[in-house]
Amino acid sequence: MHNSIYLTVSPSPPSSPLVMESAVSTSTQVPDEFDRNVPRICGVCGDKATGFHFNAMTCEGCKGFFRRSMKRKASFTCPFNGSCTITKDNRRHCQACRLKRCLDIGMMKEFILTDEEVQRKKELIQRRKDEEAQKEAQKPRLSEEQRSIIDSLVDAHHKTYDDSYSDFSRFRPPVREGPVTRSASRAASLHSLSDASSDSFSHSPESGDRKMNLSSLLMMYQEQGLSSSPDSKEDEGNSLSMLPHLADLVSYSIQKVIGFAKMIPGFRELTAEDQIALLKSSAIEVIMLRSNQSFSLEDMSWSCGGPEFKYCVNDVTKAGHTLELLEPLVKFQVGLKKLNLHEEEHVLLMAICLLSPDRPGVQDHERVEALQDRISEILQAYIRAHHPGGRLLYAKMIQKLADLRSLNEEHSKQYRSLSFQPEHSMQLTPLVLEVFGGQVT
Repeated sequence: MHNSIYLTVSPSPPSSPLVMESAVSTSTQVPDEFDRNVPRICGVCGDKATGFHFNAMTCEGCKGFFRRSMKRKASFTCPFNGSCTITKDNRRHCQACRLKRCLDIGMMKEFILTDEEVQRKKELIQRRKDEEAQKEAQKPRLSEEQRSIIDSLVDAHHKTYDDSYSDFSRFRPPVREGPVTRSASRAASLHSLSDASSDSFSHSPESGDRKMNLSSLLMMYQEQGLSSSPDSKEDEGNSLSMLPHLADLVSYSIQKVIGFAKMIPGFRELTAEDQIALLKSSAIEVIMLRSNQSFSLEDMSWSCGGPEFKYCVNDVTKAGHTLELLEPLVKFQVGLKKLNLHEEEHVLLMAICLLSPDRPGVQDHERVEALQDRISEILQAYIRAHHPGGRLLYAKMIQKLADLRSLNEEHSKQYRSLSFQPEHSMQLTPLVLEVFGGQVT
């Protein structure tokens, strides 16, 4: 009784026997109804099959038995009536019926390789392994130092970017309709934000070292906080209803940029003056880079938690900015999002942006340039190693930095226009006024 899967036997042996013995290289076609998830059974004895051998699905035992029998040209005689049922347990009892069963299910001696062919096949397999190993060895790889710097930057970003946006509830509340009001909630929200600023460096391993803080600028921000803006009567005629909230948001973001910068390898070794110059000049650009994490291509908005903290272009116009800034900003965000940067590439780009030696007020250009060059080399090495098809990616990323310079210029122009109006400038925080308030000299 034949109760196994029957396979179609090829009418003639294949032209080259070199690949016949491989479990996946026979000429037999797997039936369409064959389910790879169903356990495969040896067509000879019913044991667990290991694949197609000599044109049939068999176990390793029956595969070896058929090969030996064919090579020895063995002639077996059944001691019974020539119709033994072959099973896993009795397959050794009757070699004649076992061999007959092999032939019945389609096993073919033409698929058996000669010793020379076996040797050539082994050599071919080894050659392919060697070629794969050589290709693997030639793949671009990051050095341990480069990997360490990337890890430190990613860690710095995680410690200074809360993607739950839980701190946003501490800001003065967003007002999207009607005139702005300076209610009692303003003082409370500013007090909370001032508390948050005091631990903006808590993630830095050297946070206790006052000498490594950004000199008097950072000390002023931490000691004075953001609650020193004078109280005033409610200004019912002010149309910039989103200015207080977005001023707090930007102030908060500047604090986080400072925290990120302090963890860039080499940044804290710069003079305090150069640290401050770099931060003042690049803060808005790094904030724009960071905000891409919350930017959505679906509705061209920034989603920072719940619906209350979902910002569209119209919201930003209610903070005093015009479309001369916002249109290219949205275009920049779309272009950056479409680059599909890895997180590692994103944080490296932020570090490169911050370490620009041509910023106003930078004194030690060579030292800053050396830091930037090191990060740029790491970014290029990362792209080669981890971003297949990214041959032009580095150039596109550097172009984004050029776009940021233009956005920075427009932002400065609009900020100056806003800050010249006392009723608006008093809505800003001391940190915003200090960072954006004029050129570094």
